[in-house]
Amino acid sequence: MGISIDQAVTVGAYVLRQQLSGRKRYPLVLMLEPLFRCNLACAGCGKIDYPDKILNQRISVADALHSMDECGAPVVVLAGGEPLLHKELPEIVEGGLKKGKFITVCTNALLLEKKINLYKPHKRFNWSIHLDGDKEMHDKSVCQQGVYDRCIDAIKMAKAKGFKVNINCTLFSDAVPERVAKFLDTMKELGVGGVTISPGYAYERAPDQQHFLNRTKTKQLFRDIFKLGRGGKSWPLYQSGLFLDFLAGNQTYKCTPWGMPARTVFGWQRPCYLLGEGYAKTFKELMDDTDWDKYGTGSYEKCADCMVHSGFEATAVADSLTRPWKLAAVTLMGVRTDGPMAPDLPLDKQRPAEYVFSRHVETKLAEISASEARAKAAPGKSVAAE
Repeated sequence: MGISIDQAVTVGAYVLRQQLSGRKRYPLVLMLEPLFRCNLACAGCGKIDYPDKILNQRISVADALHSMDECGAPVVVLAGGEPLLHKELPEIVEGGLKKGKFITVCTNALLLEKKINLYKPHKRFNWSIHLDGDKEMHDKSVCQQGVYDRCIDAIKMAKAKGFKVNINCTLFSDAVPERVAKFLDTMKELGVGGVTISPGYAYERAPDQQHFLNRTKTKQLFRDIFKLGRGGKSWPLYQSGLFLDFLAGNQTYKCTPWGMPARTVFGWQRPCYLLGEGYAKTFKELMDDTDWDKYGTGSYEKCADCMVHSGFEATAVADSLTRPWKLAAVTLMGVRTDGPMAPDLPLDKQRPAEYVFSRHVETKLAEISASEARAKAAPGKSVAAE
């Protein structure tokens, strides 16, 4: 839909190689968070609830590029926090492009006008600007007035400078299908390259816990939205057709948590980009030593309502390759928006949630204190995170 032919062919060939080699688990997208600090405090986000010593940490250029090599995924998404706050982000982007990666920088766009001249347009580079709907919807989501208008200005500016620009949109329980459809029409008229759309994930530390969607409401919401846009075909949606079909309740999928692994200032996050239950020092350790069967819808309470692309897009892509006729049907006809829904995964055997956030924060703070102590003992050597 909104995905370029070049990227679709590259990712498709990569997945085919993995399957032919018999590799059971492999990543599609590296979610690289070089920092947690942000210049917004969104009600639905749990990413910035850390002490300042952790918010001040940065992944270095060398570690970021090494993570790309470790992981091997063809696509790298630089997120956060707000990645434009990272002073060395241009070097990370340039280094990733030299490695042949497709690079996306996810940004709230507040710093884009100030920072954009540090970057160059490239066929494998795009901005992904966070917009959770129209002006009222988005400014409410980010808890600050005027942000939507600044994002629209930033989109126009970036396009005028020759950059590819996408939108990432997260929907919550107060989303109105007609307004979302009109917003998607506006984004198409604005000429954005693609829109990534997904329901919000209920981060355990997010300030607003009342407006996350459950699975039933998610499916009906997306059916109602897609019905207003020819099964989703009216818009340049930057996702697999079968993932969109899944959002509308037409596919029964288990998540693929290793499909979009996350590398943060804590390390490689277990089990996925959304859920921090532990951290590995290397990507190999993440893949080999994680008990993957403990996680996912039907296995773990925290995963019960998740239908986010970072967990299910890789499942949909794999299904597209093994059953291409299913993808062809969605591509030609659009997402089905009526009739019976596919059965959902049962939740009766899921294990209860464990709340481990505080323990990981304490461990990281201890590591930072130890690093600072070493720096004082050997002042000629820098062990700073940035």
